[in-house]
Amino acid sequence: MTNLKLMVDKPEAMVQLGEKIARVLQAGDTVYLVGEIGAGKTTLARGIVKGLGYAGRVTSPTFTIVNMYEARIQVYHCDFYRLGEEDLPDLGLEDFLEKDAVVLVEWPEKMERGLPGRGLVIELGLIAGDYDLPRIVDIKGVGATGAARVEELKAIVGAGD
Repeated sequence: MTNLKLMVDKPEAMVQLGEKIARVLQAGDTVYLVGEIGAGKTTLARGIVKGLGYAGRVTSPTFTIVNMYEARIQVYHCDFYRLGEEDLPDLGLEDFLEKDAVVLVEWPEKMERGLPGRGLVIELGLIAGDYDLPRIVDIKGVGATGAARVEELKAIVGAGD
């Protein structure tokens, strides 16, 4: 698995990282956002959606389960925090994954069958459990497509763009 590990020191930088990630995403890509409550998953998702060209407000889909955004590429932003494994089959997640869209999934560990074989898994971690310290962001490419996206992202981050 190809990966890129970064340190992000503030929410604005997390949004900027999301915008950079958006530059490598294509229709059909899935991004799995992993981390505890308050780690920055929705903030990163906000940057990704913004980077894909959506100018409106991006909110957490914790209570709505799925938010859809019409951007350069349609985006489905899912949050499975409040769901049990038995709830997921009724969502029709496979329908989202089969569309020409980018799918962002918060709390993917709730998925019964685990993660599909391609995409990006982004783990956001706290340092010493402290919400005031920077976040460690570990971006992993799953499958050949995900690995290619990480390599593209490394070039963007390395160039300072």
